[in-house]
Amino acid sequence: MATTSTLFPSSFTPFTVQTQSSPDVSIYGIRSYDPSSSLPPLLLLHGYPQTHHIWHLVAPQLTSHFSLVIMDIRGYGASSKPANNTALYAKSHMANDCIAVMDALSYANQPFYVCGHDRGAHIAHKLLVDHPTRIRKAILLDICPTLAMYNCTSLEFPKAYFHWYFLIQKSPLPETLISGAPRQVIEAFVSGVNPDNLAMFHKEAREEYIKCMEDKDYVHATCQDYRAGATHDLDEQKDDLAKGKLIQTPIRVLLAKDGIVSRLFDGKEEWAKVTAEGVPVEVEDVNSGHFIPELIPDVVVSNILDFFQ
Repeated sequence: MATTSTLFPSSFTPFTVQTQSSPDVSIYGIRSYDPSSSLPPLLLLHGYPQTHHIWHLVAPQLTSHFSLVIMDIRGYGASSKPANNTALYAKSHMANDCIAVMDALSYANQPFYVCGHDRGAHIAHKLLVDHPTRIRKAILLDICPTLAMYNCTSLEFPKAYFHWYFLIQKSPLPETLISGAPRQVIEAFVSGVNPDNLAMFHKEAREEYIKCMEDKDYVHATCQDYRAGATHDLDEQKDDLAKGKLIQTPIRVLLAKDGIVSRLFDGKEEWAKVTAEGVPVEVEDVNSGHFIPELIPDVVVSNILDFFQ
């Protein structure tokens, strides 16, 4: 069900776009759009365990610079949650959702910018590979390529990213356990080891994430997203590399200094491996925990304004 939020200005309007049939998949989101303007389009993609609400501190600062499209990605928030078939959550399908949404919102065949966090950044990676002519530039927040992350042999990685291994277990084990304490699950994810960190997230946003986690369809869909990440997404990335399908568009990657990715991975090296020679790859560490859009929104805004020119 679509939701309204006081976190965004009233100038943002909701949309629903059907992106697939058999089964039907519809994507919900909000947009800032002035039909008389020529502002370039910018797509914002959220991560787990959240919704489009993660952009509530970023988006209002960008409306005079971009036409914003802010989606609930497939399986999350108010977007469709196709059941049973894990393959429906492959990032190739989720990237296609993005293209279908942008086409339906009057940006057909028009290149656009994209900024993605966490799962949304993994979708953005697939957008870059599968639809290179549609992406002008991309900013990816706190990830390395999925293949590199699953190939990490450091014990520190599964300890910090335990959910990458928990959520992929056979249904209904993770779904049952999560549904037994949805509020505690969200609070644990967003706070990390320090409960005081909860205060750093807007209460309305937290309650939205909790409401979603109380929905069994949401829980199952997000587990399917991660199951696809450990199967179909790995196969797709291996196939892309074997075929020489690399990123052809300039990217900037922001890694959280207080997160695990910047500690365990050489971001510049890993992203260079999946990017065509000569294409600019910028990787920077920022003073933040994992949830960069909500913790340091001004830094995200400044990077968007600087890089998306």
